[in-house]
Amino acid sequence: QVQLVESGGGLVQAGGSLRLSCAASGRTFSSYVMGWFRQAPGKEREFVAFISWSGGSRYYADSVKGRFTISRRNAKNTVYLQMNSLKPEDTAVYYCAADTEASDYADAWSYDNWGQGTQVTVSS
Repeated sequence: QVQLVESGGGLVQAGGSLRLSCAASGRTFSSYVMGWFRQAPGKEREFVAFISWSGGSRYYADSVKGRFTISRRNAKNTVYLQMNSLKPEDTAVYYCAADTEASDYADAWSYDNWGQGTQVTVSS
C-alpha cells in the first residue's frame, strides 16, 4: 500500500496555470504506475493522465491533451500534473491514484490507492 497526498489546487482564471503535486509515502514509489483523475459535481470520476513506472509512457484524455503534462520524480516520491490554458470545464476535484500494474490505465477501478483530492476551480 502507498499513501497519497495531493496539493496545489486552487482558484485560477481561465487561461491560467496550476501545478498539482501528489506525494507518496513509502520507499517503493518507482514500483507504481500513477494516474490523475478528476470529478466534477454531479459527474463521474474521469481519467486525466497516466504515467508509467519510469515515466517512459504517458497518456492523456483527449480533453486535456496539449494543455496538461504529467511527470514524476521517483527520487522525491512525487508525481505532478502541470495544467496550462485552463478552462472552466476543468473545474473539478483532482485525485491521484497509484497501482503496481493498472491493467487499464484509464479505468479508475484499475487503481488500488487514492489520495484525498484537491479542488481546482477555473473562473470564466
